[in-house]
Amino acid sequence: MKHFKASFIIAIACLSAAFYWGFSSGGMNAGMTAASIALILGVLEVSLSFDNAVVNASILKRMDDKWQQYFLTWGILVAVFGMRLLFPIAIVVFATGIDFMSVAQMALHDSAKYAEHLTGAHVQIAAFGGMFLLMVFFGFLFDNEREIHWLGYLERKLASLGSLESIEIILSLSILLGMQNFVNPEDRLTALASGIAGVVLFVIVDSMSALFEDEEEGQDVSTVIKRGSLMSFIYLEILDASFSFDGVIGAFAITQDVVIIMLGLTIGAMFVRSLTVYLVRQGTLDEYVFLEHGAHYAIGALAGIMLVSMKHEIPEVVTGLVGATFIGLSILSSIFYKRKHATV
Repeated sequence: MKHFKASFIIAIACLSAAFYWGFSSGGMNAGMTAASIALILGVLEVSLSFDNAVVNASILKRMDDKWQQYFLTWGILVAVFGMRLLFPIAIVVFATGIDFMSVAQMALHDSAKYAEHLTGAHVQIAAFGGMFLLMVFFGFLFDNEREIHWLGYLERKLASLGSLESIEIILSLSILLGMQNFVNPEDRLTALASGIAGVVLFVIVDSMSALFEDEEEGQDVSTVIKRGSLMSFIYLEILDASFSFDGVIGAFAITQDVVIIMLGLTIGAMFVRSLTVYLVRQGTLDEYVFLEHGAHYAIGALAGIMLVSMKHEIPEVVTGLVGATFIGLSILSSIFYKRKHATV
C-alpha cells in the first residue's frame, strides 16, 4: 500500500475539489454528482491504462532512483496539467487559429463548444498518437535481441526482421499511406502530416537515446545513467501523452465540464504512475515474463484502433477489452511458463 499512499491522498483531494466545484454552482446534489463523475473518470483511466503502466515500468526500471522520483512528482504535473489540460487547449488553438486565452475561456465557460472543437481535431490526434504508439509496438516486435518470445516461432521470425535497417519506419509509413486513403478527402493531408510527425518524434527520441549509448565508452557511469534517465523520462512523458489523447476526448462523452475531467484524469494518472512504480519495486515484470509482451501487443492494438478511428468511431469499451485481453492472456502464459520451468 505504501506505493499508493500518495495516490489515495491525491484522489481524496481531487474528489473534494470536484465536490466543491459542483456544490458552488448547484448545491449538494450537484456536488455529489461532480465527485461521482470524477471518480468514474479516474477508474476508467486506470482500467484503460494498465498496459501503459506495464510499458512504463519496463522503461522506469532502467532509470536511477532520482529520475524515478521525478517521474512521480514533476512527471505527474506534466501529465495532468500539460497533457490533459494545456495540450488539448493547444490542439484547439492549432486547429482553429483562436488565441490561447480565448480557448481557455471557452473551455471553462462554453465547454460544449470547446468539446466540439476538440472532437473536430480528432483526425490529427488519432494520426499522431496512433503512429507514435505503432512505432513503440514495432520497436518491441522487431527487437532481434529479445531472448524470450511469447508467440514462439512467429514472434522469433518477426523479431529477426529487426536486422533490416529502419524496418519499423518503412512499415509504419506504409501503413499510414494506406490508412490515409480511407479517411475523408479533406482530412487526408492532415492525417498524413500528423502521422509523419508522430513517427519523426519517436525517431528523434529514440535516436538521442542511441546517441547517449554510443557515448558510454570512456565516460563516468553516473553520467551515462543520468543521460539515459533523462531521455527515458522524456520518452515516458511522450508515451503518456499518446495514451492520454483518446482518454481526454472520450471523457467528454461522460461530462463536458473541463474542471471535472481534469480532476478525474488526475486521479487516474496518479494511480497509473503508482502502479508503474509498484511493478518496478515488486519485480513483477521479472516474475511474469510475458507481461511486457502483452502490454506491447495491447499498445499495437490501441495504435490500430486510433488509426481506424480517423474514419470510424470506436467505443472506449472495445479499447479497454482488447487491452485487458492481451494483459490477461500474457499473465496466464507467464504462470504456465513459470510452472513449466520451475526447478523440481
